[in-house]
Amino acid sequence: MIGKRIGGRTYYYLAESARVDGKPRVVGQRYLGTAEDIAAAVAGGGPEAAGARHRSFGDVSAVWGTLQRLDLVRRVDSVAGPQRARPTLGLHVALAVLHRATAPETEFEEWWTGCLAQDLVRPRPAKGSITTASHWRALQRLTPERIAAVETVVAEAVLELLGDDGTEALAVDVAQFAAFTAADCTLPSACQDVLAGLGLVVTRDGAIPLASRVYRREKAPTFGALAVELGERHTLVFHSGQAAQLDLGARTGFVGSLPLADHPELLARPASVRRRVDPERFAGLTAFDTVATVDGARRRVILLHSATLHAAQYRAFTSELSTTVRELDGLAAALAAGTHRGDRTQVHAEMSRIIRGRRVERVLNTALTGNRAGELRLERRVDDAAVARLAEEFFGKQILVTDRDWPVAEVVTAYRARTYLESTFRWLTGSAVAGPSPRWEWTSHRISVHALVSVLAATVTHLMRREADRAGMNLSVAELLDQLRGIGETLLRHRSTGGRPRTRRILSDRTGRQQALFELFGLERFAPG
Repeated sequence: MIGKRIGGRTYYYLAESARVDGKPRVVGQRYLGTAEDIAAAVAGGGPEAAGARHRSFGDVSAVWGTLQRLDLVRRVDSVAGPQRARPTLGLHVALAVLHRATAPETEFEEWWTGCLAQDLVRPRPAKGSITTASHWRALQRLTPERIAAVETVVAEAVLELLGDDGTEALAVDVAQFAAFTAADCTLPSACQDVLAGLGLVVTRDGAIPLASRVYRREKAPTFGALAVELGERHTLVFHSGQAAQLDLGARTGFVGSLPLADHPELLARPASVRRRVDPERFAGLTAFDTVATVDGARRRVILLHSATLHAAQYRAFTSELSTTVRELDGLAAALAAGTHRGDRTQVHAEMSRIIRGRRVERVLNTALTGNRAGELRLERRVDDAAVARLAEEFFGKQILVTDRDWPVAEVVTAYRARTYLESTFRWLTGSAVAGPSPRWEWTSHRISVHALVSVLAATVTHLMRREADRAGMNLSVAELLDQLRGIGETLLRHRSTGGRPRTRRILSDRTGRQQALFELFGLERFAPG
């Protein structure tokens, strides 16, 4: 331990010596503080903290680590070519993706100022070199050709990580990818919102985006035309509302769902014909794998029943039924009290308004007695047997159709890719997503850049989700990042004793699942020493 006299006070350091070229040299030293600091530490105390700040650690470090594994900065810079500007376009794109994936609701410069990313980026950008204005000036260099090239090189990186697991791809349409309000839009859409759709090619395993195509609502192709474009070389994924636009009797390479009402013979099959799909990956999901006639051809169809979906639909139905009964009882009370003086035709019309278009039509029996205003009376009864039949026939069920000979679990996984992607993009591009201040102008170029950043953020987070799923943690992207966000970091700033103020980083306690994610994504390398 050596002391150094600075400004009339002595400060102590723990010095490590070694022989270098045969001569003793100090090869390392650690600041200990003043004699008072050392005495307080020995007594179990320490320098009093002057302040503390908390910031998110787990989500930022896990996403940044994944960006490093994809080598995104170098790959984007290879597309951009020689650059004089620093930070480079590659770093700006990486930071845009990190920002979108971890704090899309926070304005970029505000996020960067207090974010862990400042400690992760090496070499550290010069102070003041990253602002909202400089960030968007850099992203303006993303020409359409560069955007396409960036997607290509990132897809190559993803496929290198996945190996043989990435050879099978799906084509998915995210119909309402994002909405841009007319008030903040320079595009010619005088009185309407501008809606952008997104066609994607994604990996079958993990629904990780590999390529995209953005289209405007007023220029949107029909789903049938989009299906030809997207699904020409990939397995097309579609939902029941899109099935009518496809000729499934002639088409090849698809996984989709069909309207339940089109196949009453399947809905009538007893629960005993269904078998569990995969208890570990799909708890409570059972299936009946068979064939049926679809668009004039015999096709493989799978009747699914989800216990979770059944319970949710039953709760929604009982709430709808309660609302309808309450309105009918209010009408009956008004008739009995004489406060409703409508004639029989008017009362029938009001009853129809309350009931029409709802599933409760199948379980409600109503009777209107009397002929003249003031004498009319309404009675109603809920048919409990009809409720049971409705629940047994429809609730929790879905019909999938495919020409693939994959196991049922893989068909379900492929179909749910669309649901996962819609959920991810709803979160990445929702109304809370912050844009540059003071005004966000949705030019065609900004929409293209916004789409690229969103797709890359989905690529990174879906890659992470796939890894968590492989480790036995079946989480959505939002749930995964929420768990990681729960791993926080506190920065304690200690009072100066004559030298530079010292900052100590401490990670928060972790739950069992958070610890598993900490280890899965190798966050130890970003943790304080």
